[in-house]
Amino acid sequence: MKIKFLFLLGLISSIAFSQDKTTAPAFKKRVLESTEVDFLASYYNQDGSKSAVSGGIGSEKLTDVASNIVVSMPLNDDDVLTIDLGISAYSSASSSNINPFNATGASGGDDDRLAAPTPSGTPWQASSGASKSDQLVSIVANYSHSSDSRNFIWNTDVSFSNEYDYTSVGFGGGIATLFNEKNTELSLKANVYLDQWRPIYPTELHEYSKYGANFLNQGYFNGVSVLDQNGQTTTNYLPSAFQTVNGVNRNSYSASVGFSQVLTKKLQFSIFFDVLQQQGLLSSPYHRIYFADKANYYIGQAQYINNYESSTNTGVYKLADDIERLPDSRFKIPVGARLNYYINERFILRTYYRFYSDNWDIQSHTATIELPIKLSDRFTVFPMYRYYTQTASKYYAPYETHLSTEKFYTSDADLATFDANQYGFGINYTDIFTGAKIWKFGLKNIDFRFNHYERSDNLNANIGTIAFKFVMQ
Repeated sequence: MKIKFLFLLGLISSIAFSQDKTTAPAFKKRVLESTEVDFLASYYNQDGSKSAVSGGIGSEKLTDVASNIVVSMPLNDDDVLTIDLGISAYSSASSSNINPFNATGASGGDDDRLAAPTPSGTPWQASSGASKSDQLVSIVANYSHSSDSRNFIWNTDVSFSNEYDYTSVGFGGGIATLFNEKNTELSLKANVYLDQWRPIYPTELHEYSKYGANFLNQGYFNGVSVLDQNGQTTTNYLPSAFQTVNGVNRNSYSASVGFSQVLTKKLQFSIFFDVLQQQGLLSSPYHRIYFADKANYYIGQAQYINNYESSTNTGVYKLADDIERLPDSRFKIPVGARLNYYINERFILRTYYRFYSDNWDIQSHTATIELPIKLSDRFTVFPMYRYYTQTASKYYAPYETHLSTEKFYTSDADLATFDANQYGFGINYTDIFTGAKIWKFGLKNIDFRFNHYERSDNLNANIGTIAFKFVMQ
């Protein structure tokens, strides 16, 4: 694989440099005339009934507000530096149930304060746990250089992101060469991400790992009653399958080859082929698992046990048998294509298709169609539709159907079989004269998009985004 990658890299470079010697112009236009600033904001909300934190059942309510500032600065005629700074804040009923009990637990640290005499919880609503909200901060810096002929471009980037339990550091780069009077483009990209978990475990498993077999008399469970399936107090709960994770690193490596071609004045297509390899901790340490061959145990109010799987359960939470376990490697291959057709001065047809396969037995198909309609020189609207379908991972099983004899298991519905439809529209405003101004920046573009997402397992989501582009004058 490494030999093929280096051969392709050398081939693209030799094509590009040979063209540069014969096509470099006496006068060249700057790659980017002046500094551009993009302000982006998005609002996302979802709801569903298959929370992975609660073992494949329960509320998936989530709200996320995100914003980005992207600054592109020309360093000279040929070089551009782009900085992308992002921050997002979310509130999640699902992740809040890492510690679902309405009392101070120990899942977030070593706090041994006694719990309330009658704690309770439910997978169907958010708890008061500290994990119900979090913030993600990210920064990406990209440097690109274009040759004198503008037929060869190389770029390199570094990235960093951090949230409460996860940190990611990435770096990569790519090259692209244009030929055939810039009607053909061949590109190659590679990226590496070195990530690290700070594992958070469900409250009951955290206490078991801390105190051992006698944990029911200590820490959070000191004075707290555990109930069996019949609602009777018991001391038999022992999640002996649980062990803390050995490694906390997750490394991802990717390489992508792209090819685009202008076929006619109206028709353009492009194809891409990616190879991705992940290694390390690929499961989420706070996703619960319930085994079908193990007895059930609860904390809360006994009258809700019999309708635990219904949203009418407002007072009892089932204690986990283990956390999600997945292999420490995953190999992914996406292959895709785009086809854009210029119908006339008002209509353009944009289509996209991607096939995906991995060694966890997931295969998926994605198809997207978008029809930009130019209403005037400044306004464009574009309805869009996206269809997605996938098969299940061989490690997936629904709530309480895995067996304790299995080596790997997950009840995360994102790894199950499902279909999804996404409907949306957008409105784009362009002011080529940048008439509106803020300080030294003129407004060049406003782009608004809204999409509604529906999945066959009852997950529904809405996302709205708005972006403003300003140009320094």
